Amino acid sequence: MHVRAFLLWLFLAPGAMAQGFAGLGATADGFALPDPDRVLEFPADHGAHPGFRIEWWYVTATLTGADGAEYGVQWTLFRTETAPGGGEALPWQKPELWMGHAALTTRDKHFVAETLARGGTGQAGVVLDPGFAAWIDDWQVAGLPGADALDAMSLTARGGDFGYDLALVAEGPLVLQGTGGYSVKSAKGQASHYYSQPFFRVTGTLDLPEGAVAVTGNAWLDHEWSSQPLAPDQTGWDWFSLSFETGEKLMGFVLRDGGAGFVSGTWIAADGTATALPPGALVAEPLERLDVAGRKVPTRWRLRLADRGLDVELQAMNPNAWMATTVPYWEGPVTISGSHSGRGYLEMTGY
Repeated sequence: MHVRAFLLWLFLAPGAMAQGFAGLGATADGFALPDPDRVLEFPADHGAHPGFRIEWWYVTATLTGADGAEYGVQWTLFRTETAPGGGEALPWQKPELWMGHAALTTRDKHFVAETLARGGTGQAGVVLDPGFAAWIDDWQVAGLPGADALDAMSLTARGGDFGYDLALVAEGPLVLQGTGGYSVKSAKGQASHYYSQPFFRVTGTLDLPEGAVAVTGNAWLDHEWSSQPLAPDQTGWDWFSLSFETGEKLMGFVLRDGGAGFVSGTWIAADGTATALPPGALVAEPLERLDVAGRKVPTRWRLRLADRGLDVELQAMNPNAWMATTVPYWEGPVTISGSHSGRGYLEMTGY
């Protein structure tokens, strides 16, 4: 299939744009489905999962310069299969697309870049031998020589007027989201396999129009794969990854359906112990909606989790952190105040 037709099919199919990348609520006939009894195995599960329709490797980082200025960085590699049973296809005939997003956020600017690749060409991919590496063009996240799996990695990307070169060192364990990495997304049972490494310490350099900036901070990596992670009536999600000054962390999401929505999450202790939140435990309330790219987007939130004494307000560091990509969405760093303080990332799709 020609690249132009390939992209039109992927992004403009009925319902696809409403739910984001790859029409995440469409039926998954012929594709592999997540298995609640499957035990995730590492390092194998750091790699790609052919047969599943949608998969991503996602890194977000909250960073600080020597002068105290705050920054956010995003690096994402998406993989999608546009038809089932493509494992035996010749390289140029693989029904597979890769997409990369990179962003750098300051208090008054938001830089975005996007790149696309077809499967089977070597332009993008994920390998585990001799070490972990995920790349598209010259963007990559890769294990450092001698490091095990995701323990120490380099992260690089470059857009037209920005770039970054960062070193990530894990200071805690992997976290399996949901039940053993099986993350339920709706009352109808849609789910994904999902784990995180939320304990990266970061050092490195940002390249901005005004020059290079040395930074330090923290990063969070997510790896998730599924074939139908949304129910047909779910229109998008609000996703939070929060790191508190106590060392504790919270991953939470709201999947919007026109009603109360489906809310879930994981509380992560400072030592990495993960506790899946019961239904209704996390309350996420949008407090303020701003006009961003012609859409009313909630860039200030209140989150409550009674069992942990959590009652916090999230404020977007830059409310205009709009990802003007093929499938647009909002993503940027937030500051946390209230019962707990810290920093984190917020992603909102379907607006």
